[in-house]
Amino acid sequence: FAAERLGRPVKWVNTRVESFLSDVQGRDQRNTVRLALDEALRFLALDIETIADLGAYLSSFGPFISTGATASTLGGAYEIPAIHMRVRGVFSNSVPTDAYRGAGRPEAAYMIERVVDQAARRLGIDPVALRRRNLIRPESLPYRNGANILIDCGDFATVMDKALALADVEGFAGRAAAARQRGRRRGLGVAYYLESTLGQPTENARIALNEDGSVTLSVGTQSNGQGHETVFSQILAERLGIAPERIEYRQADTADLPSGGGHGGSRSLQIGGSAVVRAAELIIERSRRIAGHLLEAAAEDIEYDAGEMSPRLRVAGTDRSVDLDEVVRAAFDPQRLPPGAQPGLTETGNYEREHFTYPNGCHIAEVEVDPETGAVSVVRYSVVDDFGRIVNPLIVRGQVMGGVTQGLGQALLERTVYDESGQLLSASFMDYCLPRADDVPAFDIALYEDAPPRTNPLGIKGCGEAGCIPAPPAIVNGVLNALAEYGVDNLDMPLTPHRVWQAIRRAA
Repeated sequence: FAAERLGRPVKWVNTRVESFLSDVQGRDQRNTVRLALDEALRFLALDIETIADLGAYLSSFGPFISTGATASTLGGAYEIPAIHMRVRGVFSNSVPTDAYRGAGRPEAAYMIERVVDQAARRLGIDPVALRRRNLIRPESLPYRNGANILIDCGDFATVMDKALALADVEGFAGRAAAARQRGRRRGLGVAYYLESTLGQPTENARIALNEDGSVTLSVGTQSNGQGHETVFSQILAERLGIAPERIEYRQADTADLPSGGGHGGSRSLQIGGSAVVRAAELIIERSRRIAGHLLEAAAEDIEYDAGEMSPRLRVAGTDRSVDLDEVVRAAFDPQRLPPGAQPGLTETGNYEREHFTYPNGCHIAEVEVDPETGAVSVVRYSVVDDFGRIVNPLIVRGQVMGGVTQGLGQALLERTVYDESGQLLSASFMDYCLPRADDVPAFDIALYEDAPPRTNPLGIKGCGEAGCIPAPPAIVNGVLNALAEYGVDNLDMPLTPHRVWQAIRRAA
């Protein structure tokens, strides 16, 4: 409005305090969780009562996060035949709550993973053994749980066993004894998570092979640091057999594509990458028709050989061939095109999600607690994640590390505080504690690729939000394991030193 009134660009730049007072925040709930088991310690039913703080007014996704988004993975990777959930949204004096990395799935994972640990403690059974007994079995897949969620694939017990080995759980007792000699209490926390990839279900990608030899890749997704420009170009380079440096990457530009779904819900590679694959397939099909005309052969007899960055199209069973660059040059020469063909070599691929995918994994946090101060340190963190097929392992590991760090912040450090009159007390980073480098341990990360989905051409499940989902319950379970000798069996996040110290003193 101001720009229109003044006839010149207007930009709003707010201060940090103004951000704290006005920007949306995430995850403000009170949950009551009940888990029923039979005599064989098999899960029978899960019942959840949630009071969800929506803030002073509604945000775009606020009501959905605590309802539909949480319900999308309710019950996790366990066989639970009956699930009931009741959510009441309430208004408060705080800023609105909205989508924050994971958006509903961290809430679902926290509820089931905390109550499983609680059940194991009360029943006197090892929490890992209780999880293993109830994980969805391979013979049960595809499995539809009590919340009507259809989980199509996974190898949950194998993933958990690999995580236990990676974390050297058998050596934990020795490390705990060494910590005790230093006056610390060491705890081990396990969390198995199930994620459902959400976000817009359709995506487009446009590929143009240009006359000058360059290739333009346009996608409807929008990267905000996930490395789309690397991964999408990598997919295209591998499909066509061209050098990545030839690719010009464009994203979220309506001059190239009329629509796009941006990012969110761990959807980008699953849906956007599949759209790139579809567009590449159309490029190959069109190239075969042009090559067939050049080689005086039927298009169906032309084979596309991606080769090693020197793609060729050849007549099957012969040595007659033409390279892709020659096909591109012919595509811009009306005299060399098949009858009726339009000049140029550009195609747009569309992909619509066939089915939700379910990334999953087991995270194990090893923590140390100083009983004199309540300070908590995460000293080891082990991850085995099943994201389906991996395109770029380095980027995936970075995504996991970033997500776990955000989960650590939620579990131990980050808290928005208002006083009784509604005055915000934590309105700066002097008062609101974000994780720093020395709060984060080294990560042991392994990726499991042996259970890919068949519902998208890349066999991808998604990875963007995964780390943020299991980290809070894994870390909290670890802290409560360390405090078991004091009789502390429940603490609400964040587990700040003051809260932990108070819990120890009350128990004493």
